[in-house]
This record gives sequence, structure tokens and C-alpha cells, in this order.
Amino acid sequence: MTGRQVELSAPASRIVAIGPGALRLCAYFKDPSLIVGIEQFDIDSSIGRPYLIANPAYANLPVIGPGGPNNGPDPEQLLLVRPGVIFSTYGSDRAFTDNLQGKTRIPVVALSYGETGVFDPAVYDSIRIIGQVIGREEKAEEIVAYMERCRLDLHARTKDIPDSHRPKVYVGGVNMKGAHGIESTQGDYPLFNAVNARNVVDELGRRGALMVDKEKLIQWNPDIIFIDEGGLELVRQDYQKNKPFYQVLGAVKKGQIYGQLPYNYYTTNIDTAIANAYYIGKVLYPDRFADIDPAAKADEIYEFLVGQGVYARMAADYGGFQALTLE
Repeated sequence: MTGRQVELSAPASRIVAIGPGALRLCAYFKDPSLIVGIEQFDIDSSIGRPYLIANPAYANLPVIGPGGPNNGPDPEQLLLVRPGVIFSTYGSDRAFTDNLQGKTRIPVVALSYGETGVFDPAVYDSIRIIGQVIGREEKAEEIVAYMERCRLDLHARTKDIPDSHRPKVYVGGVNMKGAHGIESTQGDYPLFNAVNARNVVDELGRRGALMVDKEKLIQWNPDIIFIDEGGLELVRQDYQKNKPFYQVLGAVKKGQIYGQLPYNYYTTNIDTAIANAYYIGKVLYPDRFADIDPAAKADEIYEFLVGQGVYARMAADYGGFQALTLE
């Protein structure tokens, strides 16, 4: 992903994955025997990360470094587990990756989640690279094809809905390096884009995470509001302090507030993001998603990508797919 070429004499049978989201992409190949070490960050908590919930044995592997978005790799600990390849999402530049490879004398292969993490070509490229390195190209294509089928299915169900039948929507409580309240949102939100939703924030012409004023939210007055359940408690606390603000919003008055599962933990949990997109579609256009049970669809996605249906655990931790009250 950095324009480097890495020479390997044979498919790697001992691998490690370092940096935000690296282990997740490797876990999608559902072959735990390949993984020979784990970051402390992934041992400390599995909450919100299906790849760890479905693979509790990962926590028993040797520690290969602190992990986390603000720490670099630990060459000495990496060497102790004798991997044949190091997959890394740390550092987007060639110099960083070359430096780690120089220190460890182990091939380092860069991976990326791209800009959106879900349905992003960079993710597909990264999965294919992993497949090439471990000799599982066919499995890599199966993973990419599954994600693409989901993307195309979501689009096909929603592409021809006229504006007059598409409610105005907003997502709040979005995780941005920690939990935030209702003002935390995203422009060009990939899950809304996946179902061709009318994101009120897009009139700002900004992409990615941003904070908006409550006054702006009143002005937009979205028909339906989704709350990232990672920020739900903060939203409820704010509701108790600012009831007049919330009670002006049509979505609050009409009971059109819905919870979605948090999916940004150590970069994008692609599985949860896709499951959320199906739930969003079901809420916005129930007739177009009449055949979809969001919980069952989530488990299908989890089963395919991480090897186990973990929706019940995610719902127990956060609340799951449901209409919300803010009281």
C-alpha cells in the first residue's frame, strides 16, 4: 500500500498484525493458527470488536507490543515470536515500513483501510495482499466478493427511491477517538451513502467526522435520527440538561430515534458497519427491506467474516438495533 515490493520465498505460515485494524483483516481469513502474537491493546478489551469476541483464544497469544493508535511497534517483542511476515497499518509512508523491516529483518507488508473503511477499495486491496502473502488468494476473493455483494444489494434496494420518499436523516453520538454527544456526526457518511439516504449534514460540503451546533440541528430538523450507541449515554445525559432543545426536534417528538451499533473501535469494524447499513435501510425504507431481519442479517455477516454470529453479544454490550427513548 506504500508502493513497496516485498519478496517472499513461500506463503507465510506465521504472521503478526500490528496497528489499528490490522488483526481484523487477517482474522477475516478465519485461520487462527496463522496468528502467532497479539497487541496488548487487543488483549485489554474485546468490547465492540467482533473479531476478538469470535476468537477469544487470541488473548492467550504472546504480546508483540502495546498496540493502540498512539503507540508504535516494538521490534524486540515482534522478534520473539518469530513471524514470517509482519502486516502493519502503522505509518502510511514507505520510510516507516522500511525502517521497521530494517530493524527486524522480517518482511513488513503495509495494509490500509482507505478513507471510509467500509466498501473501500483500499480494504479490498489489503485483503487481496494478505491472501497473496499467506497463499489464500481464493479465500481473499471470497471475502471481497461478499462485501461487494452487500454493497450492491444495499444500492439496488434503494437507488430508485424518489427524493419525496426519502426522509431526512442524521447520525449523532458518533465515536471520534472517544464517545461524544448528539453534536458529533459525519458528513458524507458511508452508511447513509450505502442506502442512498438524505444526510442533512451533507449540505455543509464536509467529509468525515465533525461537530455541529445544536441550533443547526434544529434548523435541519431531520425526520429520523440514528444514535451511535457508544455515545448514547452522553446523549441521554445531555437530554436531561437540555430537554427544551430535544423536544423541539420532530424526530424526538415522533419517536423516530434509533440506535446503531458502534463500529469505530481500533479503526472500522467492517462487519458491524455493514450490519448497521442493513438496519438503517430497514428503518428508512421498510418496504424495500421487508425480507431483512436486521439481527439475523448481522449474524450472517459476522458468521461469514469472523466465524461466529456475535450480534447477541454486541446487543448486550450496547443495546443493538432498536428504537430509542432519551428519558
